[in-house]
Amino acid sequence: MDILALDLGTSSVRGLVLDADAVPRPGALARRKVHLATGDDGTGTLDGAGYLACLVECLDELAAGGHLGQVGLVATSAQWHSVLPLAADGTPSGPVLTWLDTRPAPPAGAVGPADPDDYHLRTGTWWHRCYWSVRLPWLAERGGDSATGFAGLAEYVLGALLDEAPMSVSLASGTGLLDLRRLDWDPEACVLAGVRPERLPALAPPGWRGRLNPEHAKRWPQLAGARWAAPVGDGAASNVGSGCVDGSRAAVTVGTSAAVRMIQAVPAGAELPPLPDQLWRYRVDHDHVVTGAAYSSGGNLFAWANRELRLPEGAELEAALHRAGADARVRANPRLGGDRPPGTAPAGSGELRGLSFGTTAVDMLAGLMGGLCRLVADDLALLEAGVGDPMEVVLGGGALTASPWWRAAFADVLVPRTVWWQRNPEIGATGAALVALGRVARAADIGGVGPPDADAAPDA
Repeated sequence: MDILALDLGTSSVRGLVLDADAVPRPGALARRKVHLATGDDGTGTLDGAGYLACLVECLDELAAGGHLGQVGLVATSAQWHSVLPLAADGTPSGPVLTWLDTRPAPPAGAVGPADPDDYHLRTGTWWHRCYWSVRLPWLAERGGDSATGFAGLAEYVLGALLDEAPMSVSLASGTGLLDLRRLDWDPEACVLAGVRPERLPALAPPGWRGRLNPEHAKRWPQLAGARWAAPVGDGAASNVGSGCVDGSRAAVTVGTSAAVRMIQAVPAGAELPPLPDQLWRYRVDHDHVVTGAAYSSGGNLFAWANRELRLPEGAELEAALHRAGADARVRANPRLGGDRPPGTAPAGSGELRGLSFGTTAVDMLAGLMGGLCRLVADDLALLEAGVGDPMEVVLGGGALTASPWWRAAFADVLVPRTVWWQRNPEIGATGAALVALGRVARAADIGGVGPPDADAAPDA
């Protein structure tokens, strides 16, 4: 049996086929870039219908290439925190707010949770613009009160393809409205969000499996009998795909954005471990939680610099980064897109310091990339304080695959910890497949992990 893994990212949507051991099939990959609308006011939105069309194109391409014939299971890794209002017919009545959108604010006069500490432990989140507790009232103020319901990006696109698409507990935990222990909508969070639970997506039970609806089963008959697993939040999937599935290892992942996270086994109903004030906690599935910190900047730092500055390319850029990093001429605050929770810095908070007439574009890029390394190191120390022991670190994600210098910079700032690199560039899709297979614990022995100075994978 093959596994079709879908990765519903912020900058692209991808579909790839893996074998029964979650190893990618050569050449069985389809990718479409998507347009993220951004603005100086903090806008960060996607067009839902356009995103669905890109996913359909990926599936059409894989079908035309003959890659779907043996697929028996479909797994999905999807971005956390997204939300869009839905009309009565299930179509979007507004754009998709992504994690990058910093515009939502609490209603005037609202006071937030009665006990913020208990709320943080219960939901793993804060009363913050990133979560539905603030986003839904903000959408209502802007005309979203005419919506008949709300969904995340994954529920919208999968709802168009499947006979039903309930929200997984993993994606529900990213809304900030889920009680992580009871695995049901939190009453106080729903009050803050101004929404009745029946207007929220239904929650998928353990072991849920979906199937294509008749229309799309005709379009892709190879997938007509395939089972669709409940989606996994992209950060949780990346941890599993990196082999970081217990408190001894933390994953540092840099794709479009960046994060540092650890996974712990905490079944539904079990007491939740202590949660440091500055860290969030979400669900991987019904049996595991993931704790960590995330940043609005990651590979998008390089994308901005590459677009706006005169950077060299390839090996010349890597050599220039090594020279610039050794001199450390520029110090930077990399919060160009603002803060992820619990921080509240708005978009446009990035800074460059120490500029001179001798400063080069590469100096600025090295400063920004090094600034992210230091943010990660600080939050990793908080994670370690929660478990009481130093942790090994596994680097992963497309941005780190593309830059040996950035991997070395992380290894330097994380000394004396042991630092590894997961060479597989599709850690999110691989992790989602392993969760769907029920193999989270076994991911600790996943292949592809080696020293950070190793050569990139041939297909990276």
